[in-house]
Amino acid sequence: MRFFETSKFHFFKKSTYVSLRWIGIIGQLISVYLVYFFLGFEFDFITSNLIISLGVLSNFYLIFIYQKTQLSERSAFIFLLIDIFQLGALLYLTGGVTNPFVIFLLIPSVFSSSNLSFKTNLLLVSLTIFVISFLTFYSYDLPYPISIHFHVSPYYFYSIPIALIIALIFLNYLAMTFGKESRLRREALAKMEEVMATEHELLSLGGQAAAAAHSLGTPLSTIKIITQELAKQFKGNKDIEKDIELLSSQVERCNEILRRLTLNPVEEDNFIDKDLSIKEYISEIISSFKEISKKSFIFNFDQYSNQKKISKSIEIVYGLRNFIGNANKFAKDKIHINLKSDSEITEIIIEDDGNGYPRDILSKIGEPYLRSNDTIDKSKVGLGLGIFIGKTLLEKNFALVKCRNSKTRGGAEVVITWKNKDLFNI
Repeated sequence: MRFFETSKFHFFKKSTYVSLRWIGIIGQLISVYLVYFFLGFEFDFITSNLIISLGVLSNFYLIFIYQKTQLSERSAFIFLLIDIFQLGALLYLTGGVTNPFVIFLLIPSVFSSSNLSFKTNLLLVSLTIFVISFLTFYSYDLPYPISIHFHVSPYYFYSIPIALIIALIFLNYLAMTFGKESRLRREALAKMEEVMATEHELLSLGGQAAAAAHSLGTPLSTIKIITQELAKQFKGNKDIEKDIELLSSQVERCNEILRRLTLNPVEEDNFIDKDLSIKEYISEIISSFKEISKKSFIFNFDQYSNQKKISKSIEIVYGLRNFIGNANKFAKDKIHINLKSDSEITEIIIEDDGNGYPRDILSKIGEPYLRSNDTIDKSKVGLGLGIFIGKTLLEKNFALVKCRNSKTRGGAEVVITWKNKDLFNI
């Protein structure tokens, strides 16, 4: 399983970052309106509002257009860059480094330092230093009452950017150091828990396998003796002989499985044990559900779907089985799965004919611990953890996952999209 390898590509939880940006935007609006209307200071009020609106628009983009629940490093860098230049532009109109709110320029790069790579952090720190240096020499005057002359000594004036740059470097170094140590501790703890869980599983399965072999040995032997007697009794009756032979072979199969489990209680599941095309992946998963479900699975795919093999990935298997399993759980009769593929992208659409996602949580699908207030079937209520884990694992393998209600089937719809260059290089 390559969870720890792929997880390094994702860093920010989108909802948390969006909430922090709203706090910053509201703070900017309060400051601008308070200074302009309450204190009566003169500055470029209209341009300041236009600059703040850039932050508002970028936040709306994150909420309504950017579909992933976590920000990739590249996306995080772009939006933090917007934050730095948006605040820098606002400070340019309101005094530059003499504005007390210049301290907030440090926040984006410090916020990223414990989560993003060293190269990205270095670039953000460098750009922040550039903005601070620019604001030192170029900016409009700080708004102040007309009757008072505001003057700053050159010694104090140039000490402000120097202090900011020193604080920026120190805080980033501190955050990067503690962030690295924290990640190492988390990974070590996760590995330890994984090992302990495996050990408990070994002990549990070993005991269960031995008990099963001991307990089932006698009844299976009895069934075998009866089948032998029935074979003699109905010798010559071809139809019954076939059924007796099948019963006898299944008894032998049960004995063989028990012997294997007794010798090796952690024998791996051989479900999808080789590299397959995405079409074969889905076919295998559908077959596993058909054995336990009476509902209809309708699998449509392009005649010229990409048949290139992809490496076996537990994350992809789990993610796809999770969403197909959810469709099976909530569908009334039919589950529709469509596979579309061309030279650029591969897309999987999973739809069911159930009631769909509840409207009150539709905008939050993909977040854990969700509860709907208007769920019809209380027996099928969950906490959203399955969708959260499946969505996260697929996104960590470069998929774009969209969850919505189907306009054609009436139930839930999940659209999973990969760029082929990402899918086939996993």
